[in-house]
Amino acid sequence: MPTSTSEAVRVAVLADSDTRWKWGALTARRIAPSTSVELSGFLLRGRATPTARQLAEVGVRADELREVTGNEFLRAMKEEPYDVVVLALVGGGVQAMLHGLAALGLARRPVVVTGYVGVVYEKLSDGLLLRHGADVVLANSRHDADRFRAVYEGVGADAGAVTEAALPFLGGAPYRAVEGRDTVVFAVQPSVPESRADRTYLLRRLVEHARLHPGREVLLKLRSKPGEHTTHLEEIPYQKLADKLPGGLPPNFRLVYGHMGEVLDRTDLLVTVSSTAALEALHRRIPTAVLTDLGVREALGNHHFLGSGLLASWDQLDGGHRPTPDSDWLSRQGVAADGSYDSAFDEARTRVAELLLAPGLPPLAPYYTPTTAPGYLPALLARHHLAPDGTPLAGAAPKAEVTGVRRVVRDAVREAARGAYRHGVQRVAPAIRRMGEL
Repeated sequence: MPTSTSEAVRVAVLADSDTRWKWGALTARRIAPSTSVELSGFLLRGRATPTARQLAEVGVRADELREVTGNEFLRAMKEEPYDVVVLALVGGGVQAMLHGLAALGLARRPVVVTGYVGVVYEKLSDGLLLRHGADVVLANSRHDADRFRAVYEGVGADAGAVTEAALPFLGGAPYRAVEGRDTVVFAVQPSVPESRADRTYLLRRLVEHARLHPGREVLLKLRSKPGEHTTHLEEIPYQKLADKLPGGLPPNFRLVYGHMGEVLDRTDLLVTVSSTAALEALHRRIPTAVLTDLGVREALGNHHFLGSGLLASWDQLDGGHRPTPDSDWLSRQGVAADGSYDSAFDEARTRVAELLLAPGLPPLAPYYTPTTAPGYLPALLARHHLAPDGTPLAGAAPKAEVTGVRRVVRDAVREAARGAYRHGVQRVAPAIRRMGEL
């Protein structure tokens, strides 16, 4: 175990999407109690496994990066000693890996850390109880830490793992207006709103805003290209809606990809429904608006911004309104525009250091067990090819390593199969659902 800031901490990050990889890798570096970190990345094979383009756009490097199944990851944890494991997964994946790690029976297990990639506006108790059992459950703000503890204490579970921190990707230069620059950015979300009508409405209003202000640059910031997936499924990409918009697009309107921080470098107003990009912008004091056009609803996530002072409609923005954020709300949300962000991870770093220096860690003890949730947990674990006791299901035993030409062929077949799967999920399945609604 590392005992000083000069010794390397070996960290493994398991992530199931591009955004969770970004969160997990950046979190790992911020909470490691050492100036030297050996970061191993594991990408969970599935619907949202990031492509090479998405990984390049995220821009977070690892000392090594490989794609694995859940059981392959667990075997790696048994064969290779790690100090810290960061589970950057959806709740069910976290729960499965917690049981899988517990079943390994390691003489010295790693410190296990998990948390959320952004704003927690839905499935609070569901997601939190699936994360219970980790040594550290990171909360991105004081507001979230209070809510997390209340959920755990409400079911009689230990809330000691809840640790206040912040989103690890906040940063960048504070906003300053640049003479001659006037840029509005709409940050899209893959699944909010869901319906074609609502997404078309938002796109139309954005285009109308560009036409009303011909001297203003209006950018539609996209998350992924058609056929790619991120943390949430995007069945109706804005790119396709833009291609079919009557009247075409004005010359001062553009669709952009790229790192969100680089886009914010040239943003004078960030507009969104409920994207975490709003918190990135607020951290840099960039004027920010959270749209109310489709209502303020839990399904949209913009209810999270109640009391923020940021709620506004396109009609108001068209008329020149710029929301003023509430300072108390910002403080509770961990935005830390006052400069305290530098110390936001001190508590988590100290907690991890204490666990690493402990003579021995207790067994992982998730709230969900075959005793507390016999009608829920076994099926959840089975989806990850684990038995109720966390051991691999029959048929999930390790196979001989494939090398050389056979490995090249196997990887090519897997990539083709994944492409076909993505095509089915994003294009065929929505079409079938639409036909069923006729």
